[in-house]
Amino acid sequence: MSESRAPKFFGRRKGKGLKPNQQRLLAEALPAFQVPVDPDAPIADPAALFDAPVDQVWLEIGFGAGEHLLAQARMHERVGLIGAEPFVNGVAKVLQAMEAEPALKPRIRLFADDVRLLLQALPAASIDRLFVLFPDPWPKRRHWERRIVGPSTLPAFARVLKPGGLMRLATDHPGYCAWMLYHLTRTEAGRTAFEWLDEGPGDWAAREADWPRTRYEQKRLAGPPTYLRFRRR
Repeated sequence: MSESRAPKFFGRRKGKGLKPNQQRLLAEALPAFQVPVDPDAPIADPAALFDAPVDQVWLEIGFGAGEHLLAQARMHERVGLIGAEPFVNGVAKVLQAMEAEPALKPRIRLFADDVRLLLQALPAASIDRLFVLFPDPWPKRRHWERRIVGPSTLPAFARVLKPGGLMRLATDHPGYCAWMLYHLTRTEAGRTAFEWLDEGPGDWAAREADWPRTRYEQKRLAGPPTYLRFRRR
């Protein structure tokens, strides 16, 4: 991955037709909450992106319809949350929730594009917690390089996470789970940067109390979910 541009993007950017109110929010509201990314002007301080004082900055990659992102914002009033999601239908749903709950607006920022561009723009050791929950497993072998958790992205995750920062991953695809664990625990790049915190099946089969379920998790799971927790060394 180059320093100024991400590789070719794979995945959906738009689903079924947007309602007029959603179109309005994307056109009028999104610019006020979109994280600005300029290759010539990296983000100096992510905490300064928010309109309220925050003690930590958390990043969720691929927030879908935003249930987890919004729940975390409601639970943690001193945390600034950046949600990255290229699928505009999901972005519109979060904007609708923010319009209905104005108290969320100062502490949520969005990046409606390929997160790899955002990762390049963030300063090192600037994120306290990182979430990647139920990403597309790209099950065909020829598509494995498209997986958002893998050898091409783990160095970027390690760069932006603060020492001691937490990374939470979840998947319902056994093959993707094995892929994640291999790259995080068996490769030098993974094991030198991340410590796996789960000690047994009882850990990776359950969520913490502050780990709300996503809509996908409630309705569309392909198999038993696996929850993985890592700490930046």
